[in-house]
Amino acid sequence: MKRKWNRLIPLIITVGQVVVFPYYVIWLKGVSLTFTLFAWLFATHSFSAAWGYRTFQTKKNKEKSRISFVYLGMGCAYLVVGQFNIEMDFLPYIALILQVLLGFLQGYFRAWHVEQDSYHLHAVNHYILVGWIMISLSFIKIISPVVIISMFGWLLCGCGLLKMLGKNVSN
Repeated sequence: MKRKWNRLIPLIITVGQVVVFPYYVIWLKGVSLTFTLFAWLFATHSFSAAWGYRTFQTKKNKEKSRISFVYLGMGCAYLVVGQFNIEMDFLPYIALILQVLLGFLQGYFRAWHVEQDSYHLHAVNHYILVGWIMISLSFIKIISPVVIISMFGWLLCGCGLLKMLGKNVSN
């Protein structure tokens, strides 16, 4: 049972990232105040994701990827986003740090996921699941983006802990 969950966690993460992305964009747009800052924050995310992808690709021992810490890091970043739903003068700086962190971790995760045997099966299931979840979420009108982002943060942290426990049980 634990091994099956460990194989499904990357699919849950990739689907969740795509589903949460529109809600995250709404939060980021509210934080950035101008389109120029919004574009710069997105560029920062892209550059950081490339850095994370490259970091994983240059690892000599890819078996020791510590992917559970990547899940926990992404989860904590989304939980921080969920906590900052008020306006503050330094919120764009927090968003910049979060963009760098999330970008790096998502790039690292993507590079790791591509190396997994189940990646091709996950890619097909990913599109189907995202479609169904987005249709389902379109009928929900009372949940704010911050709630969705926070729930995904908790899910990521849970996946990180499951992954850690799965490794400890199998050792």
